[in-house]
Amino acid sequence: MNAISKIRKQAAAKIKTIVLPEYDDARTLEAAEIIRKEGLANPLVLTPEAMDKHQKERYIQEYYELYQSKDIDLDTVKKLFSDNLYYAAMMTREGKADGLVAGAMHTTADVARACIRCIGLDERFTIASSCFIMDVPNCQYGDNGTFIFADCGVIPDPNARQLSCIAFTSAELASKVLNLTPRVAFLSYSTKGSAKTKSAEKIAEALVLLKTLSPSILADGELQADAAIVPEVANIKCPDSPINGGANVLIFPNLEAGNITYKLVQRLSGCRAIGPLFLGFNKPASDLSRGCFTEDIVDSVAVTAIRAQ
Repeated sequence: MNAISKIRKQAAAKIKTIVLPEYDDARTLEAAEIIRKEGLANPLVLTPEAMDKHQKERYIQEYYELYQSKDIDLDTVKKLFSDNLYYAAMMTREGKADGLVAGAMHTTADVARACIRCIGLDERFTIASSCFIMDVPNCQYGDNGTFIFADCGVIPDPNARQLSCIAFTSAELASKVLNLTPRVAFLSYSTKGSAKTKSAEKIAEALVLLKTLSPSILADGELQADAAIVPEVANIKCPDSPINGGANVLIFPNLEAGNITYKLVQRLSGCRAIGPLFLGFNKPASDLSRGCFTEDIVDSVAVTAIRAQ
């Protein structure tokens, strides 16, 4: 059973309600029908008819009270809530939905902003980031071609602390959603000091901080990509590495590297890329590429449902 089949089976084991605010997107409507038919979740397509006028007014007032100290006025809040993305995020905040999936018609920045402001950040980390589940066909690396790539969508140039938080939350997702033992590699163009640069030093510091967060986690860095995922290369470049070329959670040094890599791997290998899956929020939420396919929405909803279980 491949990773996608396992995800769908696990989602169906305990049905959760996932809100889909992009009601006027044909892919979203088609995905909702598939999700219902396969019993993966309860997809709540947030049409104008599905929104309660009084509840919307209450959400607007709650949002205004949350942020009025930041000099936001009530008219500005009302304009925000003309986009039902904010209504959906407030539903998720108060538990009327178990998770949120959007992005087929919104930018990542739009979806992330609504989630940060409404759902809120996990106080353990106080940062939002994202990852992708990559299911690469006919691949001997990772876990039979299954990887987590992070961060590929949110933080442009993470510092050492942010990298450690990205790694920790990505490892959590690998364990909960994929039932994998995470093996984390902080990627670089340097392996274990082969290049003496500020970037490599930052990555080495991130590893130390990750070990503080979770001493038992299997992690190493800084590592070149081949040393991270190819045991034969690891034996040459870093023979003492605890992950021994078997990384399945790949942490990129910046957003450029992560975003470019996931798109290249997706297009060149024909792999399934599920995400961006937001990390670091109080409730599970997932973004979508505006170029996504119906099946991408289905799988993002399934992952979001598992995270809510």
